[in-house]
Amino acid sequence: MPDRPIRLATRGSQLALAQVDLVAAALAASGDGAPVERVVVQTAGDARRDVPIHAIGGRGVFVAEVDEAVAAGRADASVHSAKDLPSDDGDADALPDAGGLVIAAYLPRADPHDALVGLRLEELAAGALVASGSVRRRAQLAWLRPDVRFEELRGNVGTRLTKVPPGGAIVVALAGLVRLGLADRAAQVLSTTEMLPQVGQGAIAIRCRAGDSEVLARLARIDDAATRRAVASERAWLRAVGGGCNSPVGALATTGGSAGEIRLEAMIASLDGHVLVRHALVGTEPEETGRALAEEMLDHCGGRALLEPYHLSGSQP
Repeated sequence: MPDRPIRLATRGSQLALAQVDLVAAALAASGDGAPVERVVVQTAGDARRDVPIHAIGGRGVFVAEVDEAVAAGRADASVHSAKDLPSDDGDADALPDAGGLVIAAYLPRADPHDALVGLRLEELAAGALVASGSVRRRAQLAWLRPDVRFEELRGNVGTRLTKVPPGGAIVVALAGLVRLGLADRAAQVLSTTEMLPQVGQGAIAIRCRAGDSEVLARLARIDDAATRRAVASERAWLRAVGGGCNSPVGALATTGGSAGEIRLEAMIASLDGHVLVRHALVGTEPEETGRALAEEMLDHCGGRALLEPYHLSGSQP
């Protein structure tokens, strides 16, 4: 493999840097002996932590500026939490997005579950406060516990852990706690029966220029096929339903079996959690499975009516 360093663009948070270290370790284990250089990008989403994510453009605000470093040639590839990728950009079939970037590799997926820090679900008193900036998390918790209250939560993982309400809880991705060595802070890991994760949660995606054959070849050596298939199915579902971080939607695909089966389960909810639709489908082709489940949920399970307020308000994935 080439000795030229590979420059990886990233946000500057502790978790983002830990994810770059995981990519570097995977490259080294693949036989790529070249050093990894960090290109740290300060994003608008990191700078404006007092504003809800959906109010400043959704999770894509964490992605665009980091990817710009790659598109402009200041970096060779970008490292992202797959859950932050907009659903309509370069997809798992390696189709370039408008900026000419593709998802070149996924690392093996970490635990995709959500976790409560503070008190367990059954320990929360009526009226207890749960902090989360995610409409997906709020809607599903409201479905389970309509008696709790919610408040906004922003910031990196370390900051969030200092904001646990007295007698309440915050909701975070378990993968982030694990990657920072903070898994012991989880009071409860929520099952997928209780809470389906955000599309791509737990997966690390690496993007590069579609025409950069050298970097594509280097990253192909660390691409995890099972994670790629699962996340591709989830992202196809999200594109088809037209939801995003502004919408209370979630999905999780699992792969396995000799036939290469993909089991995709998804949910669409009302923002207040009073109505929640869940459905699952088993298929073998990621994109087809995602689209078929979306069609079923939108047209036959009431999902279209639940998402209509977000589409009418101009919310984008």
